[in-house]
Amino acid sequence: MSTHAQGVMLPRDVPAPLIVEFARRAERLGFDELWVVEDLQFRGGIAQAGVVLTATERIRVGIGILPAAVRNVAFTAMEIATLAQLFPGRVDAGIGHGMPGFLQQVGAWPERPLAFLRSYVTALRGLLRGETVDSDAPVVLNGLALDPSAVPDVAPDLLLGVRGPRSLAASGRVADGTVLAEPTTPEYARAALERIAATRPHRLVAYNVAYVADDDATALAAVRPGLEWIGEPDWAPHIEPLDFAAEFAALRADCADRREFVERMPDAWVARLALAGSPETVGARVQELFDAGVTSSVMIPTGTDALSALESLARALPVGQSAR
Repeated sequence: MSTHAQGVMLPRDVPAPLIVEFARRAERLGFDELWVVEDLQFRGGIAQAGVVLTATERIRVGIGILPAAVRNVAFTAMEIATLAQLFPGRVDAGIGHGMPGFLQQVGAWPERPLAFLRSYVTALRGLLRGETVDSDAPVVLNGLALDPSAVPDVAPDLLLGVRGPRSLAASGRVADGTVLAEPTTPEYARAALERIAATRPHRLVAYNVAYVADDDATALAAVRPGLEWIGEPDWAPHIEPLDFAAEFAALRADCADRREFVERMPDAWVARLALAGSPETVGARVQELFDAGVTSSVMIPTGTDALSALESLARALPVGQSAR
């Protein structure tokens, strides 16, 4: 795998009959990675990963992310190990807290989320390596190991999908990488890496809503609705490193709802918070992310036609990579 990768996200609401075509087209267009998501009330991440891995030959598939508290760690290990055996070197597993509101809705939010996540990932890593794992609370395993026939030859990378400072630090200690939700700016990536403070190689996956058009103005207008959520409190860590953070907070406080907020957001902010513009503009923005320490830049398609959006995004891939 190269040092830097360019990926695309399978939209969580893409019509089911288009999932396989989206994955195959992403591979054909030259994307290095395809990331599937698991959000409550949409589709399961493990099932989606299995489908798109079967339908493709080369592209690396990331699951971003699986909420730790909703699955027993032993059964998560069985599922991920199966994918890693069937598709060696093509699977990455993102694990995280999940959105508190979603998990509280299903009664799965742990009392000590960070302690639970650390314990969960440590146990999961051991199982995927074929180790016998004894783990005390909050994740309990009593001398459990996968059967040797179920252990993959190479354990897949485990990446934490987190954003808080303590969670980022935990990712640096127990994970192979970190998945940063959108929007990921170069400033946010650098701030996150400082928190992660990994002492060994550590991947950094950056999500961003994206739109590629012939001119920057068209792309900025098209991508704007995809930034609707970022004024919510959970997204504060993404904004704090930016030089317009105070103005951002003031505008959000002055708006009645997130829709008004995103409509009033200056174009200059949209340009910083998304990968939007001409192929040359987006390519330069992706390079800025790589220069900041990002190892995988993942584009989130915007608009109602997922396949057309995918084709458009591929225009920003490096010459020789697109449509290879």
